[in-house]
Formats: sequence, C-alpha cells, structure tokens
Amino acid sequence: MSFEAIVYLLCFIASTLCAYLLVAGYLRGRARLLLWSASCFCLLAFNNLLVFVDLVLLPSIDLTMLRSLTSLTAVAVLIYGFIWEID
Repeated sequence: MSFEAIVYLLCFIASTLCAYLLVAGYLRGRARLLLWSASCFCLLAFNNLLVFVDLVLLPSIDLTMLRSLTSLTAVAVLIYGFIWEID
C-alpha cells in the first residue's frame, strides 16, 4: 500500500472518529450545534472515503464532481447550522 493510500485512510479514520464523538456528544447533551457539526463531519468522512476510492481503488473512474458536491454539502450544512443557531 502506498504512502498516499495510508494518508487517505488516516484522514477517513480521523473524520469518522470526529463524527462519532460529535454524535455521542449530541446524544448526551442534545445541543443542536453538535448535531449540525456531526452531520458535517459525517459528510466529510464520506468525502474522504470517496477520495480513497477515487484515487486509490478506482483511478480510472473520475469521482471529482461527486467529491466536490459532498464537501460543498458538508460545509453548507455547517454554515446553515451556525446561522440557524445564532440566537
């Protein structure tokens, strides 16, 4: 396994762990901002998985558009959550 593949997998693991911790925090305290952050990190973890699939497993298939839409959606969810919970 190449160094790039290891880095992509470590990024996926880190974002998945962050998503898990944010979901666990939300379930304990029910702070809605944690829910928005957890949703964002779940989408970012999926994005990191798509990066690994796109660049390592299936380099002949271009998943750039799907990866871009996933990361855009993740950031949009977080920004929406910040605006919604501003009060």
